Amino acid sequence: MSQMPPPPPSPQQAEETHRFHCEQCGADYRYHPENGTLTCDHCGHTDQIHVPTQSAGPWGKETSVNSAMEELDFKAALNDALPEAEMEVTRVTACPNCAAQVEFDPTTHAQECPFCATPVVADTGPNRHIKPKGVVPFIVDERKAQKAMTDWLGRLWFAPNGLQEYARKGRKMDGIYVPFWTYDAQTRTQYRGQRGTVYYVEQRVVVDGKSETRRVTKVRWRGVSGRVQRFFDDVLILASKSLPKRNTEGLEPWDLSQLEPYQPQYLAGFRAEAYAVDIESGFAEARAKMDRVIERDVRFDIGGDRQRIDSLRTEVSDVTFKHVLLPVWLAAYKYRGKTYRFVVNGQSGRVQGERPYSAWKIAIAVVLGLVVLGGFALVAGTK
Repeated sequence: MSQMPPPPPSPQQAEETHRFHCEQCGADYRYHPENGTLTCDHCGHTDQIHVPTQSAGPWGKETSVNSAMEELDFKAALNDALPEAEMEVTRVTACPNCAAQVEFDPTTHAQECPFCATPVVADTGPNRHIKPKGVVPFIVDERKAQKAMTDWLGRLWFAPNGLQEYARKGRKMDGIYVPFWTYDAQTRTQYRGQRGTVYYVEQRVVVDGKSETRRVTKVRWRGVSGRVQRFFDDVLILASKSLPKRNTEGLEPWDLSQLEPYQPQYLAGFRAEAYAVDIESGFAEARAKMDRVIERDVRFDIGGDRQRIDSLRTEVSDVTFKHVLLPVWLAAYKYRGKTYRFVVNGQSGRVQGERPYSAWKIAIAVVLGLVVLGGFALVAGTK
């Protein structure tokens, strides 16, 4: 007697992603950065991340659906006209303190926000958003991230003793995939400006009643105009509002050549933050980055010794984008009611963070400094 096929998943079950059961014992797999495999923490069984295939390739051959990360059309996204296959639904929790939108495993009962250490988070229900196109898998594991953070904290001057103790205890860090946008665009810019040529003249000047000759710098300006063009590839913009931008920018550079086509297996055992910056706002930030590069291009094109830019007119076309996830290890530390966050680049191990200062350590250092200065003054006075 043949078995009936399993019923299709309910909508809620379809939202419960990023869990993969061990084929040997049934427990959950976890993605392990050190060997790039799915590993069962219960029985130790490992499995590779399997690349799905499709049979619609050329010449009748099967081709990998992950053979390339297709860019998405920016205008289509603005008009809410992306194909349904590019969208997904997940369940997220929102922190009432920092508003982080974090995906949690449905079996996890979050006790603390990983971004700010707030002890209560609230379930916001289904979240429909653009599916990630690419992911940089974790390369640095938690042990290496803890060492990198501890070494970094150990070099901080005037840090409270509690912070040093926090580092020594090796508190568990949260591995989080942080959302970013990447933008591609073709730009063509017309400019008007001035090219400056430096020359020198000798002038007689009077200094302290004496006449002397000095060499004076002059600039001869000439009006110029022209065009420059540049194709921008993968302009990276943070799509999170939970982390200070100065910290995430301090984690750069990211090697985006290591982007893998998105597969949820990479998220097994980790959390992923849903994007909070929409694609239109993200592109406004990308344009600001592009404009700075275009200005440098224009100055180079003007040439000469010095440049002035009077006007720029830039046409932007062929705008495409991707939603990508980048790996970050994160720890949050509370000191006197304020949260301080430390982040480690899960690809390179680079550390950034906020830090508290110990007022009494600073006061002691000031007193010691005054004592030393007083001692020097006393010795100098006796000579």
